[in-house]
Amino acid sequence: MLLLAVDTATPAVTVALHDGSSVLAAESQVDARRHGELLLPAVDRVLAEAGLKLEAVTDVVVGVGPGPYTGLRVGLVTALTFGSVLGVPVRGLCTLDGLAYASGLDGPFVVATDARRKEVYWARYADARTRVTDPAVDRPADIAGHEQVVGVPAVGAGARLYPEVFPDARAPEHQSAAALASLAAERLRAADAAGAGGPDEGFLPALPLYLRRPDAEVPKNYKVVTPK
Repeated sequence: MLLLAVDTATPAVTVALHDGSSVLAAESQVDARRHGELLLPAVDRVLAEAGLKLEAVTDVVVGVGPGPYTGLRVGLVTALTFGSVLGVPVRGLCTLDGLAYASGLDGPFVVATDARRKEVYWARYADARTRVTDPAVDRPADIAGHEQVVGVPAVGAGARLYPEVFPDARAPEHQSAAALASLAAERLRAADAAGAGGPDEGFLPALPLYLRRPDAEVPKNYKVVTPK
């Protein structure tokens, strides 16, 4: 196995290579406006650090969000393109699950990322591997006092942005493809060991998890002009 993981659903442009046992190389850059510019050079550098060629990749894993429209699409399109060119499977994982896995927490907690518009993407976890609620997008004021949020730690940039709602903010703040790759490798090994459900068990389709409409929309009174 040589697993290439990418995620651009958050301000972190992050890439990692995993051989099924450990992370071979990884890189992350936090820049919310340069996903398209930074991702492919990061893939090249990670492959070079590991001393491998893209043709050696056997699996691609991509963070499917939730995340803002434009940034999220960069990672998904890149992952799907690699999968098509290489003829290898492309598997999706919830971006929040990668942050949860990286936290290493063994009790209940929340992952919250910045959704802009003064909102957060969030979900509740029983431990670092087990999400117990579907991802949601809400204004922090609307979930303040929510039973899923009160009294538990929180990880992610959204938690640090709103300490009045998430007073026990912990690391990590940003997504890491190394964690995403490690989680994917763990799930693939578990699927192989179980011998049931197939290797895609525990993964999502490589489709964007937006949770809301894009910021750019066609004006309601837009008139189509057709040539005479």
